Amino acid sequence: MSLLDVTGLTKRYGPQIALEGVDLTVPARSRMAIVGPSGSGKTTLLRIIAGFDAPDAGRVMLNGQMLADGPLIAPAHRRGIGYVPQDGALFPHLSVAENIGFGIEAGDPERDQRINELMEMVELDRAMLRRRPHELSGGQQQRVALARALARRPALMLLDEPFSALDTGLREAVRKSVMRVLSQAGITAIMVTHDQAEALSFADQVAVLRGGRLMQAGAPVTLYWQPKDRETALFLGDATMLEAQLGEGFVDCALGRIPAETGARRGSGEIMLRPEQISLSPATVGGQETGACHGEVEEVEFGGALCAITVGVVFGEARIRILVRSPGRDLPATGSRVRLEVQGGAHILER
Repeated sequence: MSLLDVTGLTKRYGPQIALEGVDLTVPARSRMAIVGPSGSGKTTLLRIIAGFDAPDAGRVMLNGQMLADGPLIAPAHRRGIGYVPQDGALFPHLSVAENIGFGIEAGDPERDQRINELMEMVELDRAMLRRRPHELSGGQQQRVALARALARRPALMLLDEPFSALDTGLREAVRKSVMRVLSQAGITAIMVTHDQAEALSFADQVAVLRGGRLMQAGAPVTLYWQPKDRETALFLGDATMLEAQLGEGFVDCALGRIPAETGARRGSGEIMLRPEQISLSPATVGGQETGACHGEVEEVEFGGALCAITVGVVFGEARIRILVRSPGRDLPATGSRVRLEVQGGAHILER
């Protein structure tokens, strides 16, 4: 069952197209991540859903209620939507308790109890209730901002790059904490992020915007392994693109013959392989095995648990560079000959 339905959403700023005909469905109790390059329309889409901006055309419906029908919109404070901006936007002159309780009626007899429950929900010690925002760490400030947004018991939570100001280790910890909170509260969430890895790990569904258009939406694993086109593939992670000849259930390319779901397609095409699909082993002494693909290690970039290895493969008159991800132990030396073997199938991209 869907909670949010966006249909034909269009928004322009003068001659600049911010969104064009965007259709999006967000299931209840799910987490969606919206990703895309700068200027793709991510924040504009979030602001229209929140009620901060009005679309030029299109509809936004929440739980069957119309929130926007073209420029006719429901006010933001009547939408039942929580919003957590990038910097938290806490009131600096208010304590943590006052920030969290800002959206709760002052005369509510359960106000203090609700504030304490929210502190526990976002995993903050109640001893912090009297502190001001400047006395908190970045991660603590974001948790307070989340608690404040949860105070009104919203049906939908919008997160606008909420972890981007945090360092890498803290960002992961806060993200996992937020995921737990949202799941326990049963709240549907939409997050805008520029971090592809963050989107893939946070969301049940990922939507990719480019140039104001929705290019592809679906489960993270589907978008990662089966992107529609080259741009989407590269935006969601490292990939090697190769020209190939398509046969019945296979493709022939610089790395040899690889299984692929070709369907009725034949002739030439472009395929994608992720770096973790390719494994390396020392080349056979005295020649190449029949059908095996060999190359020369051009570059090794040590990255601890996972390292990047670039291998040059000669195919016809061209030398093709293949990116491989490999564990940090027993790395091949630069200049050494290696054998490349592909695990799994190739994905055929749309032209």
